[in-house]
Amino acid sequence: MKKKISILGSTGSIGISTLKILDKKKNFFSPYLFSANKNYNLICSQIKKYKPNFFLVNDKKVFEKIKKKFKFSKTKIINILDPKKIKKKSDISVLAVPGIAGLFPTIFMIKKSKKLLLANKESIICGWNLINNLSFKHKTKIIPIDSEHFSIFNLLKNIRLSEIKKVYLTASGGPFLNYKVNQLKKIKPQDALRHPKWKMGKKITIDSSTLMNKILEYIEAQKLFKLKKNKLDILIHPESLVHAIVKFNNGLVKFIYHDTSMIIPIANALLEKNTHIDSFIKDKNKIENLTFLTPNKKNFPVINLLNKVNEFPSSSIIVNASNELLVDYFLRKKVPFLGIPIIIDEILRDRNYKKYAIRKPKDLKQIIKINSWAKQKTLEKIKRKYG
Repeated sequence: MKKKISILGSTGSIGISTLKILDKKKNFFSPYLFSANKNYNLICSQIKKYKPNFFLVNDKKVFEKIKKKFKFSKTKIINILDPKKIKKKSDISVLAVPGIAGLFPTIFMIKKSKKLLLANKESIICGWNLINNLSFKHKTKIIPIDSEHFSIFNLLKNIRLSEIKKVYLTASGGPFLNYKVNQLKKIKPQDALRHPKWKMGKKITIDSSTLMNKILEYIEAQKLFKLKKNKLDILIHPESLVHAIVKFNNGLVKFIYHDTSMIIPIANALLEKNTHIDSFIKDKNKIENLTFLTPNKKNFPVINLLNKVNEFPSSSIIVNASNELLVDYFLRKKVPFLGIPIIIDEILRDRNYKKYAIRKPKDLKQIIKINSWAKQKTLEKIKRKYG
């Protein structure tokens, strides 16, 4: 019997990678609910090809166009996640909506899924307590599918926390690993979007270039795996073949090594015991020399924020919100590349920061309130500093 699958963020890089797997395993899955923002052409082609029961379109103008175009289609075009419409549970849901915008659909789909593959680190960073409690209540299995956390998830299976000495998150170092400080001052958005190893969305590619992506993953690992700060570290690994390393108290070190393709963790999470990766991807890598370096704080000043980013219950919400806005402004050429860590540091030293950071949000509204304060404060500092 086919498994009902939902993909939220079906036109993004994770969504497209997931659909490549569906193309190879047509007899395994039945498309149920897809969602996208405003990529009109790709939405149209996905409706025609996959014929999901529902397609959620977030952008109002695109929604109207799609609804009109597919008014006689079996696929129902919707613009809101409504439990009265989305009645059935998906066997598997892939959550790949980027940013804090992914938190509401994550919460919604926990109630409507047996298994949730989560590629939205912001949801975990900002709303893990809600997600964790709801998944327990609804008996929903959660699997992270970012390559690093999927690797940690597998390395720590049947392992007690007391057995772990250290978990290392690996970072490629992005396009500016060997740059000097003077060079970093001149970086333009188009430079930061040229990642040497991965093909990803704009936001995560910029985060990779600043190393902010690894800071967010550091927070995510603390929440997902209940790891304390002294059990976590970050290493630069330019080859991007080792995705996580675990050092155990017994002297053994284990790591997971695979090609730079998100299809590998997604396929393994989707299919589990039925995974045969040869049918999805040509494995190009050979076992080769592996390099591991300590991050240089001059190249990656965000490392200086590491002890502060999860200092209080809502520190991570504030850091994530500020970074989201700063990346957007950098892409619009309104904030310099090195302005990103500078402004985040200023937010963490703001006189009202602790007032919001110490809060323990109990629902989505409270998270949004803290998120809104951080974005408003970040905007004020951007205007004051850069005009």
